[in-house]
Amino acid sequence: RVIHGDPKLNNFLFDKHSQKIISLIDLDTVKPALVHYDIGDCVRSCCHDKTSGEFDLAVCEVLLKSYLHEVRAFFTNADYAYLYPAIRLLPFELGLRFYSDYLQGNRYFKVTDDQQNLQRAIEQFHLCASILRQEADIKHLISRLLC
Repeated sequence: RVIHGDPKLNNFLFDKHSQKIISLIDLDTVKPALVHYDIGDCVRSCCHDKTSGEFDLAVCEVLLKSYLHEVRAFFTNADYAYLYPAIRLLPFELGLRFYSDYLQGNRYFKVTDDQQNLQRAIEQFHLCASILRQEADIKHLISRLLC
């Protein structure tokens, strides 16, 4: 299936009056891949409370409610089963990418100081830990939204 490839909050275009999402932008990353990468990365980006570093379950509920309504026409049972693992995987994967780049001298991600990728990695691992602590709540939320 075709995915956006970078569905972070900055790539959503909002209507200035209703604040509803009207489009995704930055389409150079569109490609065939697993839809779980898109929803996992979108949840990672949108549900990460930058102040506390924690996973925001309330934001996740709003996001997943709309997402699951749209994908019901083509999602399979297996797709639904992999939602939580995708939510858990993407911050861990990005944390590894930041940490690897830090160890290799910050060659891939642009940084303003030599510790920035290390800090980014720590933030993503903290988010992943928050998701793990809320595993039961997230799985319950997904189940409830599927009913």
